[in-house]
Order: sequence, then C-alpha cells, then structure tokens
Amino acid sequence: MAVNPTTPILIVDDYQTMVRIIRNLLQQLGFQEVDEAHDGEAALAKMQARAYGLVISDWNMEPMSGLELLQRVRAHPGLKDVPFIMVTAENRDERIAMARAAGVSGYVVKPFNADTLGERIASVIGA
Repeated sequence: MAVNPTTPILIVDDYQTMVRIIRNLLQQLGFQEVDEAHDGEAALAKMQARAYGLVISDWNMEPMSGLELLQRVRAHPGLKDVPFIMVTAENRDERIAMARAAGVSGYVVKPFNADTLGERIASVIGA
C-alpha cells in the first residue's frame, strides 16, 4: 500500500526519548510533516488547530492516558475520523480489546522498528 509521505503526523508521548525515536523512524520512512505533543491536552489543542492524517500516541501518559485521548478524539465531531495508532509496551489481550472498543485504528507493541511501524501505518492510512 502506498502512503503519502506528506501526510501530517502527530506524535503524542510524555517521554521525550520515545518522541525522538518515533520521529526518527518516521523520517526513515520518508515522512516530512511530523509534530509532537507531550500530553493529551496539548494533542487535542494541536488537532483542533491543524488537520492531521495520523496520530501516534503512547498509552501510558499522565495526566491523560493515550486511551483517554483516543476516547476524547473519537467523541469529538471534527476529529473522530482521524486515524489513530496506539503505542504501548503491553500486549495483553484485554488492553488490545479496550483500545479496539475505543476505536483505535492500529496498535503497535514496543519495541518496534521502522519496518513494523511502516507496516502498521500502511495498514491504517495506505491508499
């Protein structure tokens, strides 16, 4: 599946090292438009100010978890259709089920590499 490398992507993570890792992986994949937010409130504000083609969010954040962010995005009429990939270190079935029930578009378990991330992005936003 072809993915447009000019698709604007928002990375949401409260851990700066992980933001840097994901940003570098996205650059390896050819993505040029990458923004970041360090918590869910900042992410919502950025999403209301700019149209993103994809959100990649960590699950474990404070004060708003990635799951809570996903739920708020899906409840917002102008944001509800934005593709959303959840990133987490946990691969328990109940966590995956919770994310799916909340409307997640894709799920990536840490650690992952550029190929894994690229495959997940293609499955979520590929044309």
